[in-house]
Amino acid sequence: MKKTSLATLTLVSAVFSGCATHAVNDTMNFRARNLNQKVQSGQLVQKTDTFFVINDSSSSMSDVYEGTEFSYLPGATKFSVSKTLLDRMNKTIPDVTLSSGLRSFGFGPCLSWRYTELNQAVQNYSHDSFDAALNSLKCSSGGTPAAHAFRAAKNDLAGAPGNIALILFSDGNNYDSSPAPALQQLKAQHGDKLCVYTVWVGNEKDRQGINVLNQLADIGRCGFATNAAAIASTRGMASFVENVFFRGGTPIPTEKDSDGDGVVDSKDKCPNTPKGALVNKDGCWAFSGVFFDTDSTKIKSKYEPLFTNAVKVLKLNPGLTVEIQGHTDSIGPEVYNQKLSERRAMAVKQELVNQGIDGSRLTTVGFGETRPIADNHTAEGRAQNRRVVYRRTDQ
Repeated sequence: MKKTSLATLTLVSAVFSGCATHAVNDTMNFRARNLNQKVQSGQLVQKTDTFFVINDSSSSMSDVYEGTEFSYLPGATKFSVSKTLLDRMNKTIPDVTLSSGLRSFGFGPCLSWRYTELNQAVQNYSHDSFDAALNSLKCSSGGTPAAHAFRAAKNDLAGAPGNIALILFSDGNNYDSSPAPALQQLKAQHGDKLCVYTVWVGNEKDRQGINVLNQLADIGRCGFATNAAAIASTRGMASFVENVFFRGGTPIPTEKDSDGDGVVDSKDKCPNTPKGALVNKDGCWAFSGVFFDTDSTKIKSKYEPLFTNAVKVLKLNPGLTVEIQGHTDSIGPEVYNQKLSERRAMAVKQELVNQGIDGSRLTTVGFGETRPIADNHTAEGRAQNRRVVYRRTDQ
């Protein structure tokens, strides 16, 4: 009777030990690297279509993690570190089309009294849905029936699309039986489409688990084994995600932008834009378009940002000199329009001088109605002709 009681007590202790419900909250300690630009440029080419995580939720994972990567959170368990690493992976995966799934193994209340639990069936991946799956990993308890999880994964992955990354997070310790045979069956089922990746989350006393996880990764023949310390940092996790989900590609060539104004040379109608200049879609300094009402030299307040930028550009480029050119529409006598165009050019110059620009760098000229850029027979065309533009004189 005493022997039975002792056995029962041992079983209960194993089941409930380490029901570590807390996960590491490291929002302030990790900033995911944005890999989207590498994907969009062709530097990274997607090779994985489905990723399926198997997480160790057994009682050994409730031990305090001794690595220095999470020393800012004393008492963090191996289980909570695994969840945190998975969260960091989720935050780092770029915006690509994927399917994902999650399964855990252990026993007891943490897994609804099952040896393995499907936390997320294979489905279309999104950051939010996988985050919800991670939140279903509540705690760690029971033995280490890893083989059960790998056998169940055979059905989980039966309809998984494309190339599959099977990712195991574990300390590799105290497995009830080796999951290698079940993994070998998975490999036979999917062939080269299945790659295996293992992440060792363990302490010094768990080092024998490294060999176990290395052997499992080798079965896949196209994955690799790593550890929590290697992927905990922003850089380490970015490298992990790149190597699991992508292969290197040839970046898409980008057109040259010689003057650095944001408009490529083939579309730039105004090359050699001065430094700091705001430009329009044609690459021309936006200051080259100040428009006036009929028979007016008044500068409208809406052009204030253009003058602010013009002053900035002239100060950033001390050798820059500008000819300010005034124009009118064809309404009114030609002689009057000539004088009006000159006054408009002078009004723009005076505004720049008022804002601290040396007047000797600015010359003015009026062209009257002689250089229209639009039809003077329409109101819209005349509005475009009542303008002041500039021409650089320092080149």
